Order: sequence, then structure tokens, then C-alpha cells
Amino acid sequence: MNDKVKGYLLGAIAAATYGMNPLFALPLYADGMNADSVLFFRYLFAIPMLGAMIAVRGRSFKISGHDTVLLIFMGLMMAVSSLSLFLSYNYMDAGIASTMLFVYPILVALIMVLFYKERLSILTALCIIMAVGGIALLYRSGDGTTLSIGGTLLVLASALTYAIYIVGVNHSSLKDVATLSVTFYVLLFGVVLFLSRILIEDTLTIPTRWYLWGNLLALALFPTAISFLCTTSAIKYIGSTPTAILGALEPVTAVIIGITVFDEAFTPREGVGLVLIIIAVTLVIAGGSIGHVLLRFRKLFPRLRH
Repeated sequence: MNDKVKGYLLGAIAAATYGMNPLFALPLYADGMNADSVLFFRYLFAIPMLGAMIAVRGRSFKISGHDTVLLIFMGLMMAVSSLSLFLSYNYMDAGIASTMLFVYPILVALIMVLFYKERLSILTALCIIMAVGGIALLYRSGDGTTLSIGGTLLVLASALTYAIYIVGVNHSSLKDVATLSVTFYVLLFGVVLFLSRILIEDTLTIPTRWYLWGNLLALALFPTAISFLCTTSAIKYIGSTPTAILGALEPVTAVIIGITVFDEAFTPREGVGLVLIIIAVTLVIAGGSIGHVLLRFRKLFPRLRH
């Protein structure tokens, strides 16, 4: 398997497993746990999993001082992204939140334009408008009711910090650090945010039913350890942008789980919004290759001379 195929496969796995967040988190909310506690245990259980992987592979835990600073920042970005998304579940259906979160690839493109001097093409600009239209369809339902402004802002904050993480890993010295080490330290430094909030607000909650500890372990394994590890690996194999496009599996997975497991409503209007966002993100990320395909297509059918 060549690196490109491996990168796309890892990106797909990362997106699908990250979309499983609601499957394990919502039962914990129903049991009375708060977002900080759920995420604290999620990160806490994932850290030794990754540490064991590093030890088994004989890798060193040593990192440079410069990389430590970057990893602290990346850990904070990932923790804020996780917290914002999980808090948004209190204000809207998880499927809708995960769909809105999928605008992060467009934010990746904007960051690349603003800070790395990439050209903003007409296609990208049109796709941004399309994505905004998709969000608008999600924001106002068919019966005229609107989503919570607070919940919407939380999801957008989650998307922005996740976009910063994706670009940061690929455009810093961290791209030369072992994938396992990056993921391990991102979680290690990220868990400090949840611990600090819990200590300050004295709001630690734990499951009241023994089997719900399995949900916390599943959160640590699937949408955390496996997803973050595969995301970081995919970025190194195929780059930030292709990795971001594969995130289309995130909202699709979350929506399917929301409808089938939690009986969340999903109207045709919201379906159109989801499709618009996915198409917009797909086009903005694959813009370069799509341009080449269209050019080859036009060459097959040259204009007739009059």
C-alpha cells in the first residue's frame, strides 16, 4: 500500500471514528455528567493507551523545548475544540452540530489564504458562499424555529480551533515529530484545560451506572486515540487539505447515529443543508484537481470554428 492510499484510508477512519462522539457522549449526558467531566475522562483514559503504543514501539518520549511550546498550544486548541463541540450538544441535536462542524475544512482554506499566501480562487469563494447557505438552512428549520445562537457559536468555535490544529501540525516543526508522540502530548496538555475547569468550578461528575464507564473508555479509544492518531498520520501522508475533505464522513456518521440511535429529527431542509456543506467543502478542497479534470474534459470537446 503506497503512502497516498494509506493517507486516504487513515483520513477516512479518523473522520468516521470522530463522528462517533454522540454515540458514546449522549448517554453520559443523560446520566447527569457534564461536558468537562466527560472530556476529562475521555482524554485521561486515552493518554495511557497512546503511551503504551509508544512504549511498545520502542519510541522515545523525549521532545525538544521548542516542540513542547507548540504541543502545549496544539493541545489547547484540540481541547477547546472538543469542549466547544460537546457543550453544543446541550443546545442542538448532535447530528446538526456535527454537520455544522464540517465547515472546518473551509476554515483551513481561509487560514492558508490569510497566513500562508495561498490564492483565493473564484471556486473557493463560491464554495464559501455555498457552505454559508448550507449553514443557514440548518440554522432555520422548516417550521421557522431557529437553532440556539450560543450553540451555533460553540460549534463554529470548535471548527475554527480544529482548523488551526490541522494547519499547525502540518506547517510547523511538529510535522517531523513521530505521530504517536504528537497525539500523546496533545492529549496530555489538553487534559489540563478540563482538569482546571473542574477544579475551579468543583463540577466533577461520574457515571451512576457501571456500564457507562464503557462509554468513557469507548470515547477514549475511538473518537480520541484512534481518530487523533489517524488524523495526524493522514496529514503527514497526504497533507492538511485532503485530510480535511475526508471529514465528510464525520457529519454523515453523526447524523446516521442521531437518527437511528437517538431518534433525532432530520428534515429534508436540513438534508439539503448537509449536502450543500459537503459539496462546498469537497469542491474547495479538491479544487485544483477538479480544475484539471474540467480542463481535460473541455479539450475532448473543442469549440467548432465558424
